[in-house]
Amino acid sequence: MFLYSLDNKRYHALNYFFRNKFGCKVYKVALNAGFSCPNYGSGGCIYCNHGSGNYLEQIELIKQFDLVKIPLEKKWPNSKYIAYFQANSNTYAPLPVLKDKYEQVLNIPNVIGLDIATRCDCINDEVLDYLEELNKRTFLMVELGLQSMHDSTLKFINRGHNLKDFENMVKKLKQRNIFVGVHIINGLPYESKDMMIDTVKYLNSLNIDGIKIHMLYVAKNTLLKDIYKKMNLHILTKEEYIDIVCEQLRYLNPQIVVMRITSDPIKDELVEPFWLLKKFCVLNDIDKEMKKRDIYQGDKVIP
Repeated sequence: MFLYSLDNKRYHALNYFFRNKFGCKVYKVALNAGFSCPNYGSGGCIYCNHGSGNYLEQIELIKQFDLVKIPLEKKWPNSKYIAYFQANSNTYAPLPVLKDKYEQVLNIPNVIGLDIATRCDCINDEVLDYLEELNKRTFLMVELGLQSMHDSTLKFINRGHNLKDFENMVKKLKQRNIFVGVHIINGLPYESKDMMIDTVKYLNSLNIDGIKIHMLYVAKNTLLKDIYKKMNLHILTKEEYIDIVCEQLRYLNPQIVVMRITSDPIKDELVEPFWLLKKFCVLNDIDKEMKKRDIYQGDKVIP
C-alpha cells in the first residue's frame, strides 16, 4: 500500500492529507468573492471564460458558504471546512478588501482554514505580510496557476507572466512557511508528453506542497475555441491523458499532495472533449492504470 493513502490510491490524495492533518473529514467550500484578474485587460488566458462559479457572485459570502455547507453537514455532521476562494484572482484587490472577505468566513463555525487561488503577479509585499500573519493563526493554502514551465507555452496561451515571475513568488511564500499548491494543464498547444513531465520535475525542485493537474478543454466564449477551429489543434484523448498523468505522478515527489487530477468543465459551456464530463470514470481509470502498471507516485524520483 502507498505510504500516503487510506484506500486504493497510489498517489498522495487530498483526502488522505486532510484526514492525517485534522483527524476528521474536511471539505473545501468554493466561494466567489467577486474579484477580477489582472490579465483580463490583456485578453486573458486563451482558455479562460473569465472565472469559475460566476453565478454565485451576487450572493454574499456567508450565504454562499451555507448553500454548500448545509447539505454536507446533514450527511457528515462532524466535518470541518476550508473556505476556498476559487473564482478569478483572489488577492487582486486592496488589502482592506481582502481582509474583509477572508475574516468574514474565518468567523464561521467549523471553518479551520482558507484556500486562496490567485496568480503570482498579484501578490504584493503588503499582502504577503498579511498572508504570513494569517498562516500563524489558521491553516492557509495559496494556489498559484503556472500551467506550464515552458515560457514559449506561457506566451502562446497569453498567460501574462513568465516562469521566473512564478518561481520568485513561490520562493517568497515558502519563506513564510505557507502551503503552496500549483496548477498545471496537460494538453496545452504544441506541448509533448516529455514537456508535460518536465513541468512536474521542475515543480519538485521548488519544494511545493500540492499540485492540481488539469486537462485542457475548449469552452465556448474563449479565444481557444477560435484557435482550436482555425488551427485544428489536437486535444488529448482520454487514453493519452491518463498515460501522461500516470507518468507525471511517477516523477512527482510523494510528499506533494495531489489536490486535483482532472478537469471539471460545465457541460453547457464545453466544446471539446466530452469524455471529461465523466469525471469519476477518469479518476477510476487512472487508479486502474496505475494498478495495472504497478506504479506509484514518486517511484521514479531519484532520492
